[in-house]
Amino acid sequence: MNKNNKGLPLAARCVLLTGFLLLLLPGAMAKPLPKVLVFSKTQGFHHQSIATGIRAIQDLGKANKFEVDTTTDAGKFSTAYLKQFSAVIFLSPTGDVLNEAQQQAFEKYIQAGGGFAGIHAATDCEFEWSWYGKLVGAYFNGHPKQQEAILRITDRKNTSTRHLPEVWKRKDEWYNFKSVAEGLQILMTIDEKSYDAGETKMGDVHPVSWYHAYDGGRAFYTALGHTEESYSDPLFLQHLLGGIRYAIGQ
Repeated sequence: MNKNNKGLPLAARCVLLTGFLLLLLPGAMAKPLPKVLVFSKTQGFHHQSIATGIRAIQDLGKANKFEVDTTTDAGKFSTAYLKQFSAVIFLSPTGDVLNEAQQQAFEKYIQAGGGFAGIHAATDCEFEWSWYGKLVGAYFNGHPKQQEAILRITDRKNTSTRHLPEVWKRKDEWYNFKSVAEGLQILMTIDEKSYDAGETKMGDVHPVSWYHAYDGGRAFYTALGHTEESYSDPLFLQHLLGGIRYAIGQ
């Protein structure tokens, strides 16, 4: 310490010393990294791309300073366990994956300001849980064969879409939806004239990705991500990263 500080009161000298030590230890007061939980339990169809998707999200976390935990154990859905996470990511779960107590814990988590990101089959689960249907934004209602289609970006300012071309042509499994919630902020739609949409068409407005504030928390969803190839596509990965960041609250 500078000898000119010798005349300072002891408390003041302690403050100066503490500040000096913190300069020597820049990580001492660093905030912990945000943490996300990837949940991928399946009671119905199991997507082969889940394992690839988990690795891709882990890589995104390493590159973008957030931690990633993964589980298929619905028993971990308790208030005490979930509160450590900035966001919970539903990576293609299917069927009835949470019991009533686990559902209540997840509702409390969102109501306390938690985040949610749903990928692909996140709309193909919990059909009897209306709160979840509104959180994720819609329910799966069938799909045609995998094929190329044209996506049109409707929100150019969002972090999950601003890097995308206005007209984005790609191959995936294109979901049709029912029970679409009100108030969704639509990020992109699919041009049904650009592919064989099957019997369950949605018409001129067929959303495939959106976000919204819901019941105290934040929710993002993308229908993309059926194929394993999606998780090595830089455009899709940046889209997914933007959605995760929104769910985290960044």
